[in-house]
Amino acid sequence: MSDVVEKTLSALPGLFETQTGAAKITSGLKQLIRSITELTSKHEEEKLMKQELSAMKEQVASPNTSMKQMREVMVRAMYCEMLGYDASFTYIHAIKLAQQGSVLEKRVGYLAVSLFLSEGHELLLLLVNTVLKDLQSTNLIEVCMALTVVAQVFPKDMIPAVLPLLEDKLSHPKEIIRRKAVLALYKFYLIAPNQVQHIHAKFRKALCDKDPGVMTSSLHIYLQLITESPDGYKDLTGSFVAIMKQVVGGKLPMDFYYHNVPAPWLQIQLLRILSLLGREDQSTSELMYEVLDESLRRAEMNHNITYAILYECVKAIYTIHPKAELLEKAARCIGNFVLSPKINLKYLGLKALTYVVQHDAKLALQHQMTIIECLDHSDFTIKRETLELLFRITNAQNVTVIVEKMLDFLRGCDDEHTIIHLVGKVAELAEKFAPDNSWFIQTMNDVFSIGGDSLQQDVPNNFLRLLAEGSECKEEDDELRLFAVDSYLTVMKGDASHLPQHFLQVMSWVLGEYSHLQECVDQREVIRLLAKLLDERSVSSETRVWILSALTKISEGQTDLILELSESLSSSQDTVLRQQAQELRHFSQDSQLQECVLPRGAPWDGMEVDSSLSFLDGFVSEALAAGAAPYKPPHQRQEELSEERALNLEPYSFSLPVSLSSCSITDRQSPPLLSVSSGLSGNSIELSQKEGSSALILEGVKRVWGKDGYLPQKETAATAPPVDEPSIAAQQEAAERIEPQSEPSAQNQYKNQLASSLFVGLATQSSISLLGKSEAPPPRFRKKPRPHESSSSSSGASERSSDDSSRSSHNKTDSFLNGSLLEEEPVTSTSTTTNGLSQNTHTEGERRANTSQILGSDMVVVRPNTIQDRHPPSVSSDLTALLPSEIKDLPHSDVISLTSDPSLSLASCRMFRDEALLLVIFICNCTETVIKDVAVQLTCEELETASLRGNVVDCLEGKRTSVCHYALLMDEPHTHVSFTGTVSYQTQPGHTNTLPFSGTLSTTDFIRPLVVTTEEYGKLWLSLSHDVKQNLKLLTDAGGDPLKTTLNALKDALQLHVVDIIGSEGIVACRLLSGAPCLLHCRVNGSALAMWLRSPHPSLPDCIMYHCQRALAEH
Repeated sequence: MSDVVEKTLSALPGLFETQTGAAKITSGLKQLIRSITELTSKHEEEKLMKQELSAMKEQVASPNTSMKQMREVMVRAMYCEMLGYDASFTYIHAIKLAQQGSVLEKRVGYLAVSLFLSEGHELLLLLVNTVLKDLQSTNLIEVCMALTVVAQVFPKDMIPAVLPLLEDKLSHPKEIIRRKAVLALYKFYLIAPNQVQHIHAKFRKALCDKDPGVMTSSLHIYLQLITESPDGYKDLTGSFVAIMKQVVGGKLPMDFYYHNVPAPWLQIQLLRILSLLGREDQSTSELMYEVLDESLRRAEMNHNITYAILYECVKAIYTIHPKAELLEKAARCIGNFVLSPKINLKYLGLKALTYVVQHDAKLALQHQMTIIECLDHSDFTIKRETLELLFRITNAQNVTVIVEKMLDFLRGCDDEHTIIHLVGKVAELAEKFAPDNSWFIQTMNDVFSIGGDSLQQDVPNNFLRLLAEGSECKEEDDELRLFAVDSYLTVMKGDASHLPQHFLQVMSWVLGEYSHLQECVDQREVIRLLAKLLDERSVSSETRVWILSALTKISEGQTDLILELSESLSSSQDTVLRQQAQELRHFSQDSQLQECVLPRGAPWDGMEVDSSLSFLDGFVSEALAAGAAPYKPPHQRQEELSEERALNLEPYSFSLPVSLSSCSITDRQSPPLLSVSSGLSGNSIELSQKEGSSALILEGVKRVWGKDGYLPQKETAATAPPVDEPSIAAQQEAAERIEPQSEPSAQNQYKNQLASSLFVGLATQSSISLLGKSEAPPPRFRKKPRPHESSSSSSGASERSSDDSSRSSHNKTDSFLNGSLLEEEPVTSTSTTTNGLSQNTHTEGERRANTSQILGSDMVVVRPNTIQDRHPPSVSSDLTALLPSEIKDLPHSDVISLTSDPSLSLASCRMFRDEALLLVIFICNCTETVIKDVAVQLTCEELETASLRGNVVDCLEGKRTSVCHYALLMDEPHTHVSFTGTVSYQTQPGHTNTLPFSGTLSTTDFIRPLVVTTEEYGKLWLSLSHDVKQNLKLLTDAGGDPLKTTLNALKDALQLHVVDIIGSEGIVACRLLSGAPCLLHCRVNGSALAMWLRSPHPSLPDCIMYHCQRALAEH
């Protein structure tokens, strides 16, 4: 045991004896802690804890236990839970203690509840009335405790019950109440943003609160809001700058100082907000220059927290519109970090340099020798961050050296996360900048060997797709495939059993597809090598499937070997292997059948994959009509099996029929009229029984319990480790005083040679892509264009999220065949003369006519959404005349300007397909000269790129415009998503320019009408589980029906389909592209519109409700 632990244990008795009053540790807890600290083994601790829990269980069950004793038991139970022992029998007593005790007992009870119960715990339902009562209490302590537990454990379904009281607390005279209320609302915004949409004006009031603590709390909400939609809060830039000036100027009370630094965490929050507001906005950025300069100047102090402020300052300066003087100071600050001998500060400097090198590549040249030294640093994190920096500056000239350094690092690395992260980057660099075929194949072999079986599945899949689809030159494709065959035959002739399964699968596939191209290779030898792998014990069943698939492709003319092999596998216990063995035998005996099923050398372009399995629609419809249960995704079935529901309040059956005669839909519950703005709670019941009706009235009853019990919510947490290092200024002065030590000439010569290899090509570069690439020419392995798209795809290894692999099929054998690569199609002949981006010849009437067309046989498209667009003003709609003929007639939004520089202007519009959103980008040459090698790169983590056209233009003539368009898919709904991209081009040979751009899309761009009948709507409603209820604004029109007016407004704004309107109720349907449906039930409730949304996707109702609120608010 260390000295620190011994000193701590020896000090505990003295701590117990010196405490007095309310803070004194109870005798029971004191004795428990002393007993535990005296133990010498884990077994003794478990025995003691078992006795302690048994004693506590008897004490809480006794009717003679007083509140004081119960409080002591609860403290001991919390300590037991902290040690990892289950004390769930005390949970209900913690709630009772919070309900019945005095202030001190309430405090312990609320503390225990917040530690014991999660957001999804069913016992929280018993705490609602207690929290409501305490929120209305005149005792400030009780109000504070209630606000704390609301912010910590209240789930989304309980928000409407407490939201009106929280709104009142925003104007409470005590600042601590206002601060806790703001933090609770921030939690509500994170889990249910649509339910606090109507109180954004009160957030602004909290930002201007006279108490700095309340103002600081409101910044959490604004950081989240501005991250999602910065354009909507540009008007607050002056306010944030004024707050920052007061903080930096020392105008806050001393309570907010930390080591003589005024409110450092508040400064960090403000710097992040300012960087978001000033991104690509010169006028907004000019308001920040002065305060950023002052913040840099005042942060020159000797403490860790000042380094954090400097780091955020540097990021903000390089994020907003640049100013030369600030950039120079930020570069000097980065240099101080990088040159520091302290590891923490050096790491911080490398982190900052990795970020800013995307904007200014030449900054890396100033510290090239330091970066080289960091490659051999003893600290693991320093070496890893240095490689991340080198990845950002990789180009075609230095790729071999940088990849070699990455692979050397990976060979000695044992951290699985780092290996997975870096091998993906190596694969990306190899595909984009490979100098020749041999280097590319050898590098990918190293990737598969080092990555092992933990490698992300998309890396081998992308590699195989590249080999299969090839490029525009058949000779180059065959050369690459032949080299791969030779390389893998050499590997297979050695001991291949120890290789990772992914590598064996890749080799099997390549040999099965392309070994016939190598004329000097005997196919019988290939079959023997593959059959040898089948006998290895280390080969998995999945890999054996790949091997058998390869043998099936090369079995022609080798009947004797194949029959022998299939006979040996016919008795295998694996049913898949037995099936494939039978197929192998049939193919070897019937050459015509093999040629029909597996044609050799058939082009991949013509393969069509029906990913939606539409040929099964008839079977599914018949099964549903016969009473079969609707399909549930695997994750939902798993949750239903794993979750234990302690309480279920849904009755077995209704004694009276539940009907909605006004909607002509039988056996369907009416949505509860849950009013957020009114004083009614979620449990109030509106007795609005119609005359002559005998149905059971359930309106107004909050439905938080369903077939699956109470729906749990997720928890979020974030931590940040501290850093402790001395002053940068002092380090720099000390470094200047110390003479540099002389190194051997051979060592200096090696470093100089390495520097010239690593940083070649950076000196002449004017800028770097925001995607982290130092050069943006077309990739070496350019994909061959296809006449049509048959399936959706992802955008490559670096742009896939980590959860993509979890959605792959359980049989990876078929995963390769069901996808397609991004198409990067060169465009040289589609450029059309235009008059620039300043003319506008289409009238508003023509635009409306264009947006009222029919997308498909079952979908009528209304005007595209304009309510939430926060784009720049529209430019020439005449650009739509340049659209390709296959998409020219699609409904589209107005053309808007993205960005421009003296050479290029970028504009965009959105076009609405039934199955995807087309983002069209117009690239206009503003000069009279020719621009070459124009390449467009687009990135959006939340969206999936199904296909693209025209993103590479070899030559763009003067005053001409080229068009490229991306087909985007949204699998996970988001209220807003931001995309970024770059256009790289060359005005002079060897001189590449980069023009960044960005924009925002919303859920409404991906919503399509769902045309169903009333009967189909009723059946579908009962099969959906995730729902949201809310009261919305009801629009009124002179002489018109308010319900029809409101639904028409929502229809125009969100592209919904109104199924039916009967009396005071209406039903509406929509879907997320070709995916999840969402049903809306609307009913007039006085001056409000009660809306109930249902969908199979948990987050889709929230997103649509958010946009419905916004559409009606801005109508």
